[in-house]
Amino acid sequence: MPTAVDQALLSPADKLAALPKGERDAFVASLPPDEQQYLLTDWAGFLARPNQRIPEGKEWAYWAILAGRGYGKTRAGAETCRIWARGEQYVNLIGATSDDAKDIMIEGESGILACCPTDERPTYKKHERKLTWPSGCQSLVFTADEPDRLRGKQHSKLWGDEIAAWRYPEAWDQAKFGLRLGDTPQAVVTTTPRPTRLIRELVHDRLSVVTTGSTYENAQNLPESWLHEILQKYEGTRLGRQELLAEILADTPGALWTREGIDTNRIPVGDELPKMRRVVVAIDPAISTEDHSNETGMVVVAAGEPNEAGAARGMVLEDASGIMTPDEWARRTRALVARWNADAIVAERNQGGNMVEHVIRSVLPNSRVVLVHASQGKYTRAEPAAALYEQGRVSHVGRFDALEDQMVAFTSDIDRKKQGYSPDRVDALVWALTDLFPQILRKRDGRKVTYRAKRRFTA
Repeated sequence: MPTAVDQALLSPADKLAALPKGERDAFVASLPPDEQQYLLTDWAGFLARPNQRIPEGKEWAYWAILAGRGYGKTRAGAETCRIWARGEQYVNLIGATSDDAKDIMIEGESGILACCPTDERPTYKKHERKLTWPSGCQSLVFTADEPDRLRGKQHSKLWGDEIAAWRYPEAWDQAKFGLRLGDTPQAVVTTTPRPTRLIRELVHDRLSVVTTGSTYENAQNLPESWLHEILQKYEGTRLGRQELLAEILADTPGALWTREGIDTNRIPVGDELPKMRRVVVAIDPAISTEDHSNETGMVVVAAGEPNEAGAARGMVLEDASGIMTPDEWARRTRALVARWNADAIVAERNQGGNMVEHVIRSVLPNSRVVLVHASQGKYTRAEPAAALYEQGRVSHVGRFDALEDQMVAFTSDIDRKKQGYSPDRVDALVWALTDLFPQILRKRDGRKVTYRAKRRFTA
């Protein structure tokens, strides 16, 4: 931990707290009681550090606060909403999940209800997903897990929290479509950055003002025991650079794929494709369809005709993954089979057993089905597929941002809970390549991987 704190990064409150106790007490005693009370809630003038204050000027549309853990991002977002609510009609909120919106943005210890003094504190109507402020301003509460709820909704101001962890980046697209009320529609985004497409686009948007900050800047306000433990474990590590210093790291060490490797062999949409020898739709079904459920991975992949050297090229044609009921993913499978003239459906049967086969047969009774069973871990199953990418034998036709974000974060120790998702898109991709390129069932040292199709038939 740094031994000295940059004075330019301190708030007036921090500077006051750093004074000897006698000087500090004398200054506070010199103030009238009403001013003493006011300082406790004066965010812009007293409590906030310079880089936690709303940027000056009206030419920006998005204020991106990309900062480390414990920096004070949530407090900055909540206080910004409090200031905006004094004169705006709609200051809406978007959390990564419904629980995050409630537990962190609204009811958290640095959330809106905690930071507002009594005369400015809004009424929270949980069942209506709405805050009503004393000024008459309203805050509608959305979740990035339900991007369709944002369709048609309008905002004069907006707060999006932990946007790097949003399951559906299209939620941000829908939010921007609705950011059109008032003279200066603006959004504040608070997040610990990750190298996702959404973060990269936000940082490079000409309408963005980007504020960066580290955990160290708020060290004087963090529990010493927590700070000591976190720094001891993560300071100087790659994860620490991301979570403490808020660096946007281009690639994840140990990941099976890199963005450069994917980009190198990408085929732009509209280019002529090699003749397709086979096309498959691969499905990794989820077992539930709740807000926090895993996605059903659904990827369409083709194998081209072999070249002169006898090597065929794989082509990723479409990623149609999402949270779906069995009936929904079955109907989507039927549409994909028709659109791409697929000759087989590859589906993992671990979660649903015979149900998976029954669901497919209900909409495609005469299709060729390959039911596969995973007896190895996700990483082990994915290694041979990643080797095809290393050999330059797989191309993405266009961009598949959600799939590619999962690929470049896919390591042997991937933590699904921390990532906020299970890599089901990658699973579907691996099953498709496994069926199209049977040789990848062998590891590079010649030993067979023990997973393979359990039943293969044509009705």
